[in-house]
Amino acid sequence: MAPVRQRNAKGANAAEIEKKIKRGNALRQGSSWRGSRLLVALLLVALSACGTATWLYVTSLDSDITETLVSQGELVSPQPRVYSVQCSEDYDNYKRYPGCTPQKCGRAVTDGVVTREEAQTLRRLAERGLALAGSEGGASILDLHSGALSMGKQFVNVYRYFGEQLKDVFTQEDFQLYRDVRGRIQEVIAQTFGLDPALMYLTKPTFFSRINSTAAKTQHDEYWHPHIDKVTYGSFDYTSLLYLSDYGSDFTGGRFVFMDQNGNRTVEPRAGRVSFFSSGSENLHRVEKVTWGTRYAITVSFTCDPEHAISDPALPRGIHG
Repeated sequence: MAPVRQRNAKGANAAEIEKKIKRGNALRQGSSWRGSRLLVALLLVALSACGTATWLYVTSLDSDITETLVSQGELVSPQPRVYSVQCSEDYDNYKRYPGCTPQKCGRAVTDGVVTREEAQTLRRLAERGLALAGSEGGASILDLHSGALSMGKQFVNVYRYFGEQLKDVFTQEDFQLYRDVRGRIQEVIAQTFGLDPALMYLTKPTFFSRINSTAAKTQHDEYWHPHIDKVTYGSFDYTSLLYLSDYGSDFTGGRFVFMDQNGNRTVEPRAGRVSFFSSGSENLHRVEKVTWGTRYAITVSFTCDPEHAISDPALPRGIHG
């Protein structure tokens, strides 16, 4: 695949896409597990301001898949399938951490790190946790690190809100599997990009997601906006997605889409599949709207900056599931 260069701000199409990206980043940045409302009027104003031509262009770009990098039915194992792209120039604006900051960029997919059985166990963990509450819209999250859990149009801390009830929901074995899987994902990212895994740190947000076709109620439900993780979250240097359900049988829509200048490239989710990539603007991406069923995944993110490191989650004292 040809190297992907940073998007040029010149040209009408690029300018309009950049506006769309900024809006998507702003929406996702605003969803740091704090409740806030999105007025329908804002969308109407944005559409009228940008014009129908821009809207049609963006819509066609989002929906036009020009290449399937990995289909659901394929098995990519034992080695990851790697697609190199040119690192964007925006890395020059960030502090560099030798041994971790991307020197080569790209995206990769592997089915050889997490078994389908382990993915099913983690999916059951997510189902039990999200059964406690959940969003009114189509996207719900469970963050075992911070305790954030979608509830209606806001978030609660699952550890404080449910307390002793959690002994019937989570087990120490659940959390141990979660930590083991995180370690394996970190190792394969380090091997693929030539990094020292000891210089990579887990960072927030790292969370389970459940997405269905229910209409969005707040900005937190609008998962489909194009965005750049390094811009949206700041600390991200490497992003990974562990899929816990299958595209085509558990859900339709919901494919992960890399939005390149010369076309859109997709990864079709498969239970146990790990997709990972450098988090800069060389990997602008979005998720298709889920049209049927329920899509489960875990976002696991890593930083090179030790000041943004978080610890593995652990059950609070007194909760012995």
